[in-house]
Amino acid sequence: MNALTLDPGLSTDALIRDLAAHFPADRLVTDRLRRLAWGTDASFYRLIPRVVVVVESEEEVQTLLGVCRTHAAPVTFRAAGTSLSGQAVTDSVLAVLGEGWQDARILEDGAAIALQPGVVGAEANRLLAPLGRKIGPDPASINSAMVGGIAANNSSGMCCGTAQNTYRTLRSLKVILHDGTLLDTGSDLSRAVFTQRHKGLLDSLLALRNEVLADFSLTRRIHDKFKIKNTTGYSLNALLDYEDPIDILAHLMIGSEGTLGFISEVVLDTVPDHPHKATTLAFFETAEIAARAVMELKRTPVAAVELIDAAGLKSIAGKPGLPKILTKLPPQGTALLIEVHAETAEQMNHQIGLLLVAMADVPVLEPVRFTTDPSQRELYWKVRKGLFPLVGALRQDGTTVLIEDIAFPIRYLADGVVELQGLFEKHGYEQGIIFGHALEGNLHFVFAQDFNSPEEVARYAALMDDVTDMVVRFGGSLKAEHGTGRNMAPFVEREWGRQAYSLMVRLKNLLDPDNLLNAGVIINDDPEIHLKNLKPLPVADAIVDKCIECGFCEVKCPSAGFTLSPRQRIVGWRELSRRRAEGVTVTAEDKAVLDDLAGAYDYAGIDTCAACGLCATACPMGIETGALIRKLRGAAKTERQRWIGQKAADHYDTMLTATRLGLRAASMARSLIGNTGMKALLDTARKIIPALPHWRSTMPTASKAKIKTTIRDEIVNGGVVYFPSCAARTMGPSADDPDKDPLPVVMERLLNRAGFQVFYPNGPVESLCCGQPFQSKGLDKQANQKLSELEKTLWWASNAGQYPVLMDTSPCAFRAQTAGKERLQFVDITDFLHDRVLPNLKIYRKEKAVTVHCTCSGQKMGNTTKLKALAAACAERVVTPAGVTCCGFAGDKGFFTPELNRHALRRLGKSLDADITEGVSTSRTCEIGLSEMSGIPYHSIAYLLDRCSTPPEGLAED
Repeated sequence: MNALTLDPGLSTDALIRDLAAHFPADRLVTDRLRRLAWGTDASFYRLIPRVVVVVESEEEVQTLLGVCRTHAAPVTFRAAGTSLSGQAVTDSVLAVLGEGWQDARILEDGAAIALQPGVVGAEANRLLAPLGRKIGPDPASINSAMVGGIAANNSSGMCCGTAQNTYRTLRSLKVILHDGTLLDTGSDLSRAVFTQRHKGLLDSLLALRNEVLADFSLTRRIHDKFKIKNTTGYSLNALLDYEDPIDILAHLMIGSEGTLGFISEVVLDTVPDHPHKATTLAFFETAEIAARAVMELKRTPVAAVELIDAAGLKSIAGKPGLPKILTKLPPQGTALLIEVHAETAEQMNHQIGLLLVAMADVPVLEPVRFTTDPSQRELYWKVRKGLFPLVGALRQDGTTVLIEDIAFPIRYLADGVVELQGLFEKHGYEQGIIFGHALEGNLHFVFAQDFNSPEEVARYAALMDDVTDMVVRFGGSLKAEHGTGRNMAPFVEREWGRQAYSLMVRLKNLLDPDNLLNAGVIINDDPEIHLKNLKPLPVADAIVDKCIECGFCEVKCPSAGFTLSPRQRIVGWRELSRRRAEGVTVTAEDKAVLDDLAGAYDYAGIDTCAACGLCATACPMGIETGALIRKLRGAAKTERQRWIGQKAADHYDTMLTATRLGLRAASMARSLIGNTGMKALLDTARKIIPALPHWRSTMPTASKAKIKTTIRDEIVNGGVVYFPSCAARTMGPSADDPDKDPLPVVMERLLNRAGFQVFYPNGPVESLCCGQPFQSKGLDKQANQKLSELEKTLWWASNAGQYPVLMDTSPCAFRAQTAGKERLQFVDITDFLHDRVLPNLKIYRKEKAVTVHCTCSGQKMGNTTKLKALAAACAERVVTPAGVTCCGFAGDKGFFTPELNRHALRRLGKSLDADITEGVSTSRTCEIGLSEMSGIPYHSIAYLLDRCSTPPEGLAED
């Protein structure tokens, strides 16, 4: 079965018109830029959908399927798009999960969990962690992958093996079939109704089961195939493992990649998340010796054994925190990342002893030492999980990076590694690396590939033919856990044999007779489908050229699902760069396409990017899409805009004075006409002057802080230079805020109370700035000018760097720490309050519950834990809202592009219960949007610490 296109008698316009009758316009994506952006996933394929539909409920999925049946339009369902084999892209209708699929319900005190398909795997584990449980599947992409994809691909991962994968831990599921029928296999009523109305389907499944049971060789074939990891084709083991046809149907859905039905919920049995863990990197002279160690370890109570070959180790050699032996390994040196889990420390130590005894006769390059240090263990796993993208970072620009995923019976592991290395050499892939879940005989191999010429495509095809022959000869699987997709569809019959493949085709025809569901995936008659629709990765900008479009960044992005995510911004910019570089404007139509893409990118790509940099924290290669956007903003500035920027930098004190006057005038006007009136007034005024800001109901008042140094009598903890940020110097609390003092006043009071002498920069503070407002707009020259001016002033104020410089706003601290050139001790407010101030205060825990928002800069500085600790010192309960990363206020974007802020915080209010009456953060502008969107006041953490270090009424200060 090939991928179908729309019925030629029915146009795309007709399809969209019919969809528009059921779906709101903002959830039908038809513009060229966003369809292009949705046409990519983590694989090396690209198919641009005719329309993208954002679905929010089971009823909407049923409606969508009905419209698509009418138009003979295949539909592909997509969750996070981290799939690696091309199963989440289509040139027909792409159905993307919206906000309505994120329900998670813990069952039986954590023994099971019900999850909708939009829940990120790591979020499920976060909910289960207090109960000492987790879901079984643990793919490397778990921080980004959603449950829908985890189930549809039968994900496994590092520790779960074949015993705890999605198939084995499935208790029940809800599935919508091609005709819109909804079946809940966990409901007796739903099962009874389905049995009555779909007797023919269930009888056919039983007939297939009986047919397989009657064929001894086929039965043995299926059993053998699923003794190892295997996601090639369909889960035929369901026909053997279950007698009830509904249970067979449920387990056929697992690993079906959306080709048999849409999974709208799964109930998974959970597994223990043992509290005691120890990890080591063991080094061996060759892969064969490492494989011998794996065979010995297989008989021990080991949780995970990950193999990394010589090429993979070379790619990580020299990274901070890793063993020094990495820089002096022999040519074929191989490592095993080994981990044990246990309920108690004693059990863990016992298991380590058993492992060391088992490996005693296997020569190692240095003694094996386990670590229980969480940071060291996390580093080992972070490196292992990042090997795939790391190869992407090392590849030549303009090429793509491929990851293949095979498994052998473990007795063939050593032979498989050696032969695979030989195939790399034979076909000219000397830079390829091999790693994987050795305990399960599961190997991933990664290599860079140029698809820009027929010769290179042929080279890749020849490699895959040889790999297929090798895997078949060893009785292995061509896809152990990454799914068949389009990548392995031509090879399913070769791996399984004609009889088993014929069974899969019959299952597809039975459950999707119109070939409506993810057509072209798993079952495909085109023997070269894996060589078609290959994704271009043209050179666009050095900042992002190494991106492989894996999508790990998207969970951190405040604009994902609104306009574009970081991955999609890169896709769009690559296409624009390609068209401009190739001069694809030879016809009026070409020029119109380019103009359309560029015009749409101005808003979706540039204007609505927060440029917060959180995407880099989720990217294994540290790619910051925000840096590209800031560069593009700078390049787009006109000479007049640059002149205005320079004038603002040169006369910064005047600009701040004007800001305060504006805030003062706004406060007076608000007192007369209220928030509603102010919003209406500014909305009307912007029609004449578009550059005016939007009104926010939590707009700050003008700050009345006076900045000057006062010598104190009792100084016990030395001096600190305090530099109040521009926002702190201009913006006071909002009119409705119960705390009326501006932040600099609160900070000085708090610092004095803790025994510090507070110094301020010499001279006129008003003209000083770290440059952050200029940097965010792409005005790097002016940003660096302001930071340099600040550093010169602070150098004298700090007595040539003797005193630390305290910044009360995290974005300013981060910029000063990362871009500063003088030898100054720039310290963020969270660090200083936690490390230096809190130990010198007597705290009175006054608050019942507070919520914490760690800014993007704070997260990048690693201050989330400290901020929570400060809040916990003052409140009985501290809440971090789920689903909130960057607030999207982004300096002043909350005033000029407020829709970004509102989208970023759309889940905030739902995450806060009635007990929470206050929020804390470390950026005044972020607090404006947080306060408005939550309905409770957000302040700097300094306010909470100041209040809770003051004795309660009636109690004297010690």
